[in-house]
Amino acid sequence: MKKTITLIAILLVGSIGFAQNGPKIVFSAKDNTIDYGKVTKNENGARDFIFTNTGNAPLIITNVLSTCGCTVPTKPTEPIMPGKTGKITVKYNMAPGPIRKTITVESNAVNYESGRVALKIKGEVIAN
Repeated sequence: MKKTITLIAILLVGSIGFAQNGPKIVFSAKDNTIDYGKVTKNENGARDFIFTNTGNAPLIITNVLSTCGCTVPTKPTEPIMPGKTGKITVKYNMAPGPIRKTITVESNAVNYESGRVALKIKGEVIAN
């Protein structure tokens, strides 16, 4: 009995050591994707990815990269404090045709490998 209790205590203390400390980024968009749906080329192509720092340290977005020049992302300039929300605005040029783009966010978040998160936009722009 004593050995079992000791083993459980060691496991609990050990699991606390593996808990991630630091900033954590959690996006509100399902699967980190924004679906434009079917839109016309006259519409505004800007959409916001809203996120929260669920960690215990300031979150710093160091870079936001797009797969092409038709998608222009804008990142926050200030650190996002624990428990606070921020946004990354993505502006698509609304060229007619399908939208399938990826935006890579680089940060100091500990809940993603190397702090890199892939965001996606999808939809279709219809010429009117």
